[in-house]
Amino acid sequence: MSEETKVITSGEPERAESSNFIYNFITEDLAPGGQYQGMTVHTRFPPEPNGYLHIGHCKALCIDFGTAEKFGGLCNLRMDDTNPTKEDEEFVEAIKQDIHWLGFDWGDRFFYGSDYFEEDYRQAELLIQKGLAYVCQLTPEEFKANRGDIGVPAVSPYRDRPMEESLDLFRRMRAGEFPNGAMTLRAKIDLASGNFNMRDPVIYRINHMHHHRQGDKWCIYPMYDFAHPIQDALEGITHSLCSLEFEAHRPLYNWVIEHCELPAHPRQIEFARLGIDHTVMSKRKLRALVEEGRVSGWDDPRMPTLGGLRRRGYTAASIRNFCERIGVAKSPNVVEYGFLEHCLREDLNATAERTMAVLRPIKLTVTNYPEGRSEVFQVENNPTDPTQGTHEITFSRHLWMEADDFMEQPIPKYKRLYPDGPECRLKGAYLVKCTGCVKDESGRVTEVLCEYDPDSRGGDPADGRKVKGATLHWVDAENCLDAEVRLYDNLFSDAQPDGPDKNFLDCLNPDSLSILTGCKVEKRMAAVAAEFDNRENRTGTNAPTFQFMRTGYFCMDNRHCTADHLVFNRSVSLKDSFKK
Repeated sequence: MSEETKVITSGEPERAESSNFIYNFITEDLAPGGQYQGMTVHTRFPPEPNGYLHIGHCKALCIDFGTAEKFGGLCNLRMDDTNPTKEDEEFVEAIKQDIHWLGFDWGDRFFYGSDYFEEDYRQAELLIQKGLAYVCQLTPEEFKANRGDIGVPAVSPYRDRPMEESLDLFRRMRAGEFPNGAMTLRAKIDLASGNFNMRDPVIYRINHMHHHRQGDKWCIYPMYDFAHPIQDALEGITHSLCSLEFEAHRPLYNWVIEHCELPAHPRQIEFARLGIDHTVMSKRKLRALVEEGRVSGWDDPRMPTLGGLRRRGYTAASIRNFCERIGVAKSPNVVEYGFLEHCLREDLNATAERTMAVLRPIKLTVTNYPEGRSEVFQVENNPTDPTQGTHEITFSRHLWMEADDFMEQPIPKYKRLYPDGPECRLKGAYLVKCTGCVKDESGRVTEVLCEYDPDSRGGDPADGRKVKGATLHWVDAENCLDAEVRLYDNLFSDAQPDGPDKNFLDCLNPDSLSILTGCKVEKRMAAVAAEFDNRENRTGTNAPTFQFMRTGYFCMDNRHCTADHLVFNRSVSLKDSFKK
């Protein structure tokens, strides 16, 4: 992390005036006398189809699509598939799915960078004919040795090669006469430029590789810095919004636009990439996690991919809200992962249905409640939104409670169940008082005993006495189901796992996943899972999400949960440690 990188460690990130500098630039461009006066704002989102979108890409696509929405414009989706060694149709479909899930759409404006290969080639020939490009035969090692230094110009003995000779060699490069690395096509700009991107950059290289869409038609491929501005101009893009590392490439972007024969002149504007602590966002590193089996796949709920976040229970609204609230900056910053969780809690608190689930169950027997008797209670689905209604739960002599809600020898200020301790409320049912416990041969508590107050139905005593104990969640042992619950934490224990002099794999958190079996949930969860199981494209949508009372927010796993095998993922705990 550079010294200039801002670390947001507490408090909600506040929007600085510069956070909407992109909007300010565009407003100026559209104003009378501006370069795009009277035009429709047109942006594009150009992901490489060599991996799954992650939360960092989400910031970029929210800026690209969101800016178009802000100004009533258009946003194209263009797959940057100029590199034939990396692309995969699986990633293309996943990218489309994720963008739609977030609520954005590109209409009929879906393109591939490879759609323009013929035009890229034509523009390259025009540059040669103008004396603005030449074929260079420096090997990669020679190229590196001759790139110069600050105050020392680069060198190429082929810079003054006759135009006709370069044009002939370039056409023979396309015909496949030369091996990889034998030649490149370089733009003829300025070998002494202080911006090394302008020191006669390579704009075409030889690569005898099969392309996932073009097949074996091409054995030369344009460099991104050459192809991208051409693609933008051909699509009528007005504003090419990109991350900050392309700031030094902007002069080359403009040079290509100005010296090729193109119908438009887009404006490139750069913004800082998103950084989040306890996370890596390098595709190479994420791919390593998948391929080395450190995670279960690209959509592992610990991954920062949109597929992983969705599987963990993150909603599109919470992620878009997160991206909106962190703003748009010109300098790098790192946001606490806790703020992303905070945005999710806000959303789920308003939308998630409440239910009772016991994660570490122990028997609770109400000794003065008749054997074989059962009662039905109504509990609210969401106390913040009465319109969400209620659902039924049953109560009987035999219940399940959380093991942590009982202590035989209580610690100071413990307000849950212990022998002769205070009365506690069983959520939505009755007041109970602990009378003792049952232990096995090893001395482990296997059952908690209590008595209930028949005149406290609903949790309120008839005589109005004050209840000093806590309100506890529970489930009816006669009317519940077993479930597997997966508790997730940060994938990395180090806040800066890809920092200098670190191997990110050494920073993995060994406790990032805990799996609990034999958890107890309300029986109605089977019907919810069955309905979800019939949904098309389960992995591309959010699974049903619930607040497990007193525990956290949990969603059904969109891959493994079925009516016969309930599996829940913890999305986020109830406790919000983020300082607002």
